[in-house]
Amino acid sequence: MENGEMNSGSDLRAGLLSGSAHSPPAQVKRIGIDDMLRLHAGELGRWQLRHFVLTCAAWALEAFHTMVMIFADREPAWQCKFAGNCPPDNCGIPAASWEWVEGSAASTVSEWGLICGQRYKVGLSQSAFFAGCMVGAGVFGHLSDSFLGRKGSLTIVCILNAISGVVTSLSPTYWFYTGFRFLNGFGTGGVGLCAFVLATEPIGPSKRGVAGMSTFYFFSGGIAILAGIAYLFPTWRTLYIVSSLPSIVFVLLIIPFISESPRWYLIRRQTAKAMDIMRTIARWNGREIPPGVTLKLDDEDDEENSKECSQVAESGSIIDVLRSRRTRLRLILMVGINFLCAIVYYGLTLNVVNLKTNLYINVTLNSVAEMPAFVITALLLDRWGRKPLGIGTMMLSGVSCSIGFFIGGTGVLMKTIRMICGVIGIFGMAAMYNLLFIYTTELFPTVVRNAALGCVTQASQLGAILAPLVVVAGQSLPFAVFGGCGIAGALLTYFLPETMNKPLYDTMTGLEDGEGKFVI
Repeated sequence: MENGEMNSGSDLRAGLLSGSAHSPPAQVKRIGIDDMLRLHAGELGRWQLRHFVLTCAAWALEAFHTMVMIFADREPAWQCKFAGNCPPDNCGIPAASWEWVEGSAASTVSEWGLICGQRYKVGLSQSAFFAGCMVGAGVFGHLSDSFLGRKGSLTIVCILNAISGVVTSLSPTYWFYTGFRFLNGFGTGGVGLCAFVLATEPIGPSKRGVAGMSTFYFFSGGIAILAGIAYLFPTWRTLYIVSSLPSIVFVLLIIPFISESPRWYLIRRQTAKAMDIMRTIARWNGREIPPGVTLKLDDEDDEENSKECSQVAESGSIIDVLRSRRTRLRLILMVGINFLCAIVYYGLTLNVVNLKTNLYINVTLNSVAEMPAFVITALLLDRWGRKPLGIGTMMLSGVSCSIGFFIGGTGVLMKTIRMICGVIGIFGMAAMYNLLFIYTTELFPTVVRNAALGCVTQASQLGAILAPLVVVAGQSLPFAVFGGCGIAGALLTYFLPETMNKPLYDTMTGLEDGEGKFVI
């Protein structure tokens, strides 16, 4: 009997001890990506730096496909075949009395005779490229926000650019060339926006501004590299092939090491994949995500909401942007600012071919000259904020161009002053162009971010299409147009909200709830 009681007591004590040994189920803590990066994974560590550099290499490819027109469509030097006085213009002399110094294969101008009355065709093919960029930016901006994703869209546009670039080199006539340039622009329009968003979304909020401003170094570096390539391969057909092949190299050797955006996975309700990336980021950065901590969208406030939404992929389009008064007004303002900025930036840049000096050196110097603007903007971005910096850079460009308009005379001093006004103008506009990408990224939530970025990029390409028409208007009038555009852009920027140190929202609901107290 005693043994039975003892056994029963032992069993009872064992059961009590066993029950007390089991800890209660761990509490799951759900936080947003910005909080996850800031608190646990790291805002800008080894993983983000590696991912940023690899992804932003695509910006150099965009520079190749965009600026190749400067060298392929240049007007080469010519000379008279016979001794005697040679006129300065070859339009008024018989075709048999002069020849191209480098041969007819040097550029599209020399091969198809795009001079004198046919000179407008040079601008037409360049406008066709930017028109393709405008269409491609809208298409791939939407696709990268939907099922294709950021990485998938970047892969597609790089393949398209490589194929269209090589095909362009095989153009039998001018009109085939123009059509292929449109196709090349269609792919190029998606490169910059996909690469920018993919590179900056995994970076923490306090470091995202400086990182975003650094993307243009790759674009300017790509222009400088292209100038060297064009010097080594001076014929336009060979140049198109050589400048297109790096896109295939990027797809084969770099894309496999680039990760899809964890924010895109999250809005597609693939939380497990998003968490895998966050753990990888933390491991590379020497950090650790505590057990029980997971991700949530910024419109998920409780467990019940999470269960209801967990199986439904979050998606959005430009229509969703227009439905909301807050994002609609932001989009309208950003479209106007990007349009005006592009007219000034590309308009001032296109004057390179008219300087009648060494084209390769001039292009290299221009690309290097833009870099101080990026440095200064990056240093001031998180001190002054996006809005004051945007107003200041556009006003600087607008005022300097306006001064250039009022400077008359044809002497060396007056020409030098106008040149300095143009340099200051492109300095300010290059800084603003860089700022616009990070500003647009922060103004719109993840679910529609690339769609909005694609829309404002379309506006930028429309400005790029019109820029050559402003340049051919004369020497003084373009400065007046550029000055007016810069000042008008500064006024539009005044109505935008400040985004410095604000969270990067995932959904439209999260943005509306988080910024409900603001007017815009």
